[in-house]
Amino acid sequence: MCSASLPERKSKERQNKMANIKSAKKRVLIAERNRLRNQAFRTSIKTAVKKVLELANAEDADALKSALSKAYQLCDKAVSKGILHKNTAARKKSRLTKAVNKLQAK
Repeated sequence: MCSASLPERKSKERQNKMANIKSAKKRVLIAERNRLRNQAFRTSIKTAVKKVLELANAEDADALKSALSKAYQLCDKAVSKGILHKNTAARKKSRLTKAVNKLQAK
C-alpha cells in the first residue's frame, strides 16, 4: 500500500496531470480553484447544520432561530451558485427542520 494518505495521493495525481494546450492548462487551474471554493462552501453548510443541532439541544430559541435561518440561507446560496442541486438543498433543509422539531419535542 502507498505510504501517502488518500487525500494527499489524489492531490498529487491532480498536480501531475497537466495538458499541453494553453487554454486546457488554464481550465485545469480554474477547475481546481473552483473545486476548492465549492469544498469550502459545502463545509460551511455542514458547520452551520451542526451548530443548529447543538442549539436545538441547548434549547436557546433566539439563537436557534437565527442559526436555522443562516443554514437555510447558505443552502439557498449554494443552489444559486451551482454548488448544490436544488433538490439536495431542499432535502438538507427538510431533514434539518425535522431533526430540530424532534429534538425540541423531547
